[in-house]
Parts: sequence; C-alpha cells; structure tokens
Amino acid sequence: MFKPTPNPPETDPASPYESLDSKKLNEAADRALDYYLNPPIPKDTKRKPSTIYHVGAEVDNETLLVNACESLASASMMLSEFAGLMDMPHRNMMLGIQQVVMLGELAVNRVLDNFDPRG
Repeated sequence: MFKPTPNPPETDPASPYESLDSKKLNEAADRALDYYLNPPIPKDTKRKPSTIYHVGAEVDNETLLVNACESLASASMMLSEFAGLMDMPHRNMMLGIQQVVMLGELAVNRVLDNFDPRG
C-alpha cells in the first residue's frame, strides 16, 4: 500500500543528558544565558534619575511656567520660520504644528496670568 506522506523523522537518539557532565554543562549554559539575557532587577535599588536634564525640587512653579512659556514661544517662532522656507504641502503641515505649539504657549500664558505665588 502506498502512503501519501512519509513517516515522521526519527528523533535524535543523542540526549543532552547522556552523562552527568553533559547535564552540568547544559545547566551552566542555561545560567550563563540567564545572566546575560535576563538579568535580575534588584527590588531594593532606588531609581536614580539622570541629572543631564534635571529640574531641581527647589525650583518654584512660576519659574517652571515662565521657562515653559519661553520654550514654547521659541519653538513656535522656529516652526514659523521653517514653514516660510518650505513648499506648499510641507508648509501647511509645519504651520499646523506651529499652531499647536502656539496654543500650548497660550495655555501656559493663561496659567501664568492666574498664578498666585502666595497660594
């Protein structure tokens, strides 16, 4: 009788655990892979934030708002200048981004207007 599919291939008779040494070798390889590919994260280690762009805890809210407002105003101006150098499809996109930044600037300005440094 003809079979349309062949018999499944026979499994390799060589086991990684043929001898005690090969079992130790396999366990050592697993430990090495875990060490490099899945390092444990210590639970008691405190997260230390990067200090390259760090806002100190002593900086008050008014200073932060003024800085955010100035940054948004600068970004809005740069986007407006770049939009003037571009052709039409990209110009419209750049002006749309500039408008979103400008709206953020207006919102921060409103918060500054309502800001009460005493309370």
